[in-house]
Amino acid sequence: MLGAEKEKWAVVVPMANEEPDFLPFIKALKSSLDGIGSGVVFFIVDNVSKDRTLQLCQELSATDNRFQTIWAPENRNVVDAYMRGYQEAYDNGFDYIIEMDAGLSHEPDTLSEFIKFLSQGVECVFGSRFIKGGSMGDSPFKRRMLSQTGTMLSNLLLGTRMKDMTSGFQGFRNDIVKKLLEYQLKSKAHFYQTEIRYLLRKRKYIEIPIRYKAPSPRVSGKAIRNSIETLLYYFWRRITFRSISL
Repeated sequence: MLGAEKEKWAVVVPMANEEPDFLPFIKALKSSLDGIGSGVVFFIVDNVSKDRTLQLCQELSATDNRFQTIWAPENRNVVDAYMRGYQEAYDNGFDYIIEMDAGLSHEPDTLSEFIKFLSQGVECVFGSRFIKGGSMGDSPFKRRMLSQTGTMLSNLLLGTRMKDMTSGFQGFRNDIVKKLLEYQLKSKAHFYQTEIRYLLRKRKYIEIPIRYKAPSPRVSGKAIRNSIETLLYYFWRRITFRSISL
């Protein structure tokens, strides 16, 4: 389906304290993989997780080789988790690599749409909650406003034109992942999603609608400070004619 039998694709999913929603999430993932007919999922687990998430992932990996569990205690932040997942998928020769959140925040049945566009030659496929067909579901009002304001501010200061600059559901061809792995990202928290979109703004990309359903956790003050610092770094480079793109 969708060329998946010819091209290898993988999903990267950081996993932390996912025990309550583990079974429904895996059921949905399996259904999506079965429908597409291929795909491998890399679970990245580190010391942030305090429940039985690691054990559950390892048990699943032992019985279904489509699920690979990576224990990464060296991770310092969520960006390290994403990058470790990208590295594992890239090193294993996957042509298309998609990242998504666990806990059914992102709907696994959307994976086929990412693969469809990547197989058609699009280099970057970004999930968007703010285009027709997209939504943020039951996320708190403050978090919706933060995401929308972050998108507007990023577009204004960085010169990007995307409808959603803060979503974490996205997919890339492996040559793009290689460039991301070689670049030293400034972000240490979730602003990393915005940083990536800025760096890849000149690539062949498309935004597709996604439905974000689960409530978002509180954004820490430290994460907000890092977001502001990173945003101002790229803004300064832009106005001094030293913009960066990958």
